[in-house]
Amino acid sequence: MVLGGGQGSRLFPLTASRSKPAVPIAGKYRLVDIPISNCLHSGIDRIFVLTQFNSASLNKHIKNTYHFSNFSSAFVDILAAEQTPSSGGWFQGTADAVRQSLHHLSVHEFDYVLILSGDQLYQMDFEEMLEAHQKNNADISIATIPVDASDVPGFGILKTDKDNWINAFVEKPKKDFDTLVSDVSPEMKAAGRIYLASMGIYIFNRKVLYDLLQGNDRTDFGKEIIPQSINNHKVLSYQYEGYWTDIGTIASFFEANLELTDQIPKFNLFGKHHIYTRSRMLPPSKISGPTLTNTIISDGCIINASRITRSVIGIRTRIGFDSIVENCYIMGSDEYQTLEQIAQSREAGVPIMGIGDRCIIKNAIVDKNCHIGNDVRINCGEPLVNGDYDKYTVMDGIVVLKKRAVIPDGTVI
Repeated sequence: MVLGGGQGSRLFPLTASRSKPAVPIAGKYRLVDIPISNCLHSGIDRIFVLTQFNSASLNKHIKNTYHFSNFSSAFVDILAAEQTPSSGGWFQGTADAVRQSLHHLSVHEFDYVLILSGDQLYQMDFEEMLEAHQKNNADISIATIPVDASDVPGFGILKTDKDNWINAFVEKPKKDFDTLVSDVSPEMKAAGRIYLASMGIYIFNRKVLYDLLQGNDRTDFGKEIIPQSINNHKVLSYQYEGYWTDIGTIASFFEANLELTDQIPKFNLFGKHHIYTRSRMLPPSKISGPTLTNTIISDGCIINASRITRSVIGIRTRIGFDSIVENCYIMGSDEYQTLEQIAQSREAGVPIMGIGDRCIIKNAIVDKNCHIGNDVRINCGEPLVNGDYDKYTVMDGIVVLKKRAVIPDGTVI
């Protein structure tokens, strides 16, 4: 069960018209493709995605992407918040979302339920986690990752004994967390990562899940279900030491994308555990003239820029002559403009879709279907003040152009 998340206000304006799991990542994927791909590579092919907020684009993506053989029991299905005789309200939290969806699970045969977040970037073999869960005869298993003291206030922190059984849980402790130190590997200890943070990845035995969710009004796994289960159930920590990041803010989303351009990125897009996504049958990208440094370019682009540095260029992106792009995530477009549409736009003095000629864009996220005119300058001067403006938002020095924004010729942001 992949949790689709709530309003995602910290990722605004990227979540103004879409849910967090539907936000494009790495130029051609959506965030929801990450947990689904991890499941499929782990042999888990019966997947529900629970949605509620701005779910139309997410529903469309899943419908167009995940198709299985008629002779298979595999599926990726959307479970939207719905009114039923037993429940008439929206999902009130992670646990409440699963509770309201239990009747959809009941028609299937299963022993365990894997619960995932839809807005994290990582690669994990869930089969290994399940084997540890079965071997130890656990009731609940929680994936944990070692973090250092500076990260502790942002996570739910677990304390384990020498056998990895969890005996304490504190949600986002602000002070006095020295008592929460757990056993970690020598490598993690040397790096000062001696606290175990919950990754929001859970395995529940079927009966345990039903017992914990039925007959009460507890709404959240991290704040209620897990802490209240430790004393009454066998709760195991499955320690993970690979790359994992929670895409919770514009800054974390921006850096996670730009890190993919590193020579050897922490998140491997090129390994055998690749990410599944929608097959769009786009033409190859056409590139003429630019100097490219540490740049990812997706399918179907037409690029005539002067220089592109440490940037991710999304599908169907058009960049005009003599333009410079530095430290940017350009999400691209949902469709191409026809030659007739381009001619009409130019006659009307309206920028065509993409980035025009002689532009300089730095430290920015350009959402889909933006029209940026010629000689536009973005984030090229003094540091900008955080705020939400008509066509863009500024957050932590990052300019985020809103979806379908039209930026006239000569604009300076």
